[in-house]
Amino acid sequence: MASQIVHFAGLSDRDREAASPLPKLAAGDRMELHVRHEGGTEQTLKIPPTAAAAVEALLAHMLRGERVAVLAADQELSPTEASAVLGISRPLVVLRMDRGDLPFRYVGKHRRALLKDVLALKFRLDGRQAAMDSLAEDTEDLVETHGL
Repeated sequence: MASQIVHFAGLSDRDREAASPLPKLAAGDRMELHVRHEGGTEQTLKIPPTAAAAVEALLAHMLRGERVAVLAADQELSPTEASAVLGISRPLVVLRMDRGDLPFRYVGKHRRALLKDVLALKFRLDGRQAAMDSLAEDTEDLVETHGL
């Protein structure tokens, strides 16, 4: 699979005002998509429950004014694209790859990492950052409380 971020999409302010959020689906609820073609014909598509949850989340993000992209878990990312997801520089992504923290493969001379591996690394990095933030708060508390 070639490396590319599929497509970022967002709603204009006018479209956000005109659209309404989907109601929360309860167990047993179904989602259907009604399509009116330009020629006047109509088509109804049944949306499976797991896809309905994805549609619900996608629309919620877009209604908040966020731009979204739909990616597959096996989507391959370049180090530059992975750096955008991880919030670190491209050289640090390459270092993580070289250390074995981020699995990758070569496509010619170019490195490619799976999105699911990039997200797994992000989860670990975010966990470490949260632990360091907590430790810093505890240290500040000790300094303020006990004058250490």
